[in-house]
Amino acid sequence: MYLASTDAVAKAKAERGRVAGPVIALGAVSLVTDISSEMVTAVLPLYFVLQLGLSPLQFGFLDGLYNGVTAFVRLLGGYAADRGGRHKLVAGGGYALSALSRLGLLLAGGATAGIGAALAADRVGKGVRTAPRDALISLSSPPDALGRAFGVHRAMDTTGALLGPLAAFALLWATADAYDAVFVVSFCFGLLGVLMLIAFVPGRDGLPSPPKETQPTGPRGRVLDLLRLPAFRRILGAASLLGAATIGDAFLYLLLQRRLDFAVSWFPLLPLGAAAVYLLLAVPAGRLADRAGRRIPFLAGHVALLGGYVLLLSPTDGWALLIGVLLLLGIFYAATDGVLMALATPVLPQERRASGMAILQTGQALARLIAAAGFGAAWTLWGIGPALTCAALALTAALAGATALLPRRERQTPT
Repeated sequence: MYLASTDAVAKAKAERGRVAGPVIALGAVSLVTDISSEMVTAVLPLYFVLQLGLSPLQFGFLDGLYNGVTAFVRLLGGYAADRGGRHKLVAGGGYALSALSRLGLLLAGGATAGIGAALAADRVGKGVRTAPRDALISLSSPPDALGRAFGVHRAMDTTGALLGPLAAFALLWATADAYDAVFVVSFCFGLLGVLMLIAFVPGRDGLPSPPKETQPTGPRGRVLDLLRLPAFRRILGAASLLGAATIGDAFLYLLLQRRLDFAVSWFPLLPLGAAAVYLLLAVPAGRLADRAGRRIPFLAGHVALLGGYVLLLSPTDGWALLIGVLLLLGIFYAATDGVLMALATPVLPQERRASGMAILQTGQALARLIAAAGFGAAWTLWGIGPALTCAALALTAALAGATALLPRRERQTPT
């Protein structure tokens, strides 16, 4: 009997050390899809501000719009996925729409309106797929390994984000700035991601079910009825508050370019630094969150982002500034992106998991829309220094509010 008990403990430890197959498959799909999307988006700040000559206010509005346009689509995607457990079908539709948007870029022929419509379609596709995808990750992972599961997925996703700009840079160099080549190759990668999802990701029926006693119960009516859950409401409030003080990555990259005055041809490579740090730290951050609690890494990640703001305001220059900002930005994403989903999962009922994640992601998207537009307006009206100072003060205040809001005790599953 003792040997049987020892074997059971050893087996349980081995199971906790593994990441479920569906998580790996979804990570591979995200990797390929991110190569597709990042090939296009890596050059957008440069294209809009330096080539089209948009003001920081106009760029701030567009940057926030492309991130905020997914807000209500996320809610619809989450609701549709929860009805009948159609997570794979809804996520697949989002991936397919994003892939087709690359053809829209190809057909736009340089027209700003056409490019905008294609980018909006890509954002809608991302909004539709994100909550069902994250729900599939949570439904296929044991509750005590959610941080690791999301960390592995985000690391694979970030690998695509790392390779995408490199592929775009190489294509533009090899084809003498032929953007059509970038769009065609991007479409091929997007289509490959859809085919991988169909072939390797199981549907809801193919996923393991968590033990019944670990599943929280909640309202079964409309999507927004989930806001009646106190713990989820506090997590949503904290995430939205912090999102409203988080300026877009593109602004940080533009600030770096202006401070360091490097050749604009190197601009598309800036996201690679932050992505490399994110890739290296996503899994360790997830493991730490599972062991020490997910609240602390989530808040610490925003402290790192605040450090990036302060560094840009300091007299630091040269390589120290470049490496410091990209390092802190990578730490921010590693400690917050997947960790937030792992933090929210235990308080959401299984049958409403995608809807709850959609609400959380929508709150963040709307808050970051406000942050991007606000920072762009402040930059236009007051200049870079005062605008960044306001952003740093806002994030400091948001951190204090989020610390008070986030539940101090997380629902954990006994091991």
